[in-house]
Amino acid sequence: MPAEKVRVAILDDHQSIIDGYIYRLGSTPEIVVVATATYGEELEQKLSQHPADVLLLDLHVRTSPENQNPFPVLHVLPNLLQKYSNLCILVISMFSEPGLMRSLIEAGASGYILKDDQTAFRELGNIVLSVAHGGIYFSKKAHSLYMQARNLEEGELLTPRQMEVLSLCAAYPDASTVDLARMMTISNSTVRNLLSSVYLRLGVHSRTAAVEKARDMGLVTPRPPAFNE
Repeated sequence: MPAEKVRVAILDDHQSIIDGYIYRLGSTPEIVVVATATYGEELEQKLSQHPADVLLLDLHVRTSPENQNPFPVLHVLPNLLQKYSNLCILVISMFSEPGLMRSLIEAGASGYILKDDQTAFRELGNIVLSVAHGGIYFSKKAHSLYMQARNLEEGELLTPRQMEVLSLCAAYPDASTVDLARMMTISNSTVRNLLSSVYLRLGVHSRTAAVEKARDMGLVTPRPPAFNE
């Protein structure tokens, strides 16, 4: 059960957006913001130091100051939910690709808000309270896209585990097979088999090509905006 006050953590790479969330949530006395982070690799330490009931999570966050690739959300999210069983994760993003959205929800996210959903931001405090008490929330457009993805008979091109390894490859392009195996707590041979099956399904021959094709297909988080300038 949530604490007497619903404790909120925020992951976003723009301080102005974090400040906006804090301002919005400040009008709801039942909520307290306990932690903020601007890089993916900061998140787990922040949550261990400041337990939270709800995490507002942006997808376009870099992994670390040294690693400017998007953090591997499809690896991080299920691990966080396993470690913090009472944590609810509310994704807030400008990214509206149904494939990634579906993967995030099926990995355990409690909702998905699109950044152009002004109604949701006006009601952010109430949404956070609802999610903290077991509810879910989708922006109307996000819900439509999610249901579209759910209804695609052939929509599951990759398994959740294959999506996870791709997410890690995108975040850590120089990681070895041993590194990936350690992060996923599986054997080196299982990682190799996962990657081989990903290459076959995507029709590519390398890790780099697989990540680029997955980005083009909206299966993993795109590069942060600075990469596209």
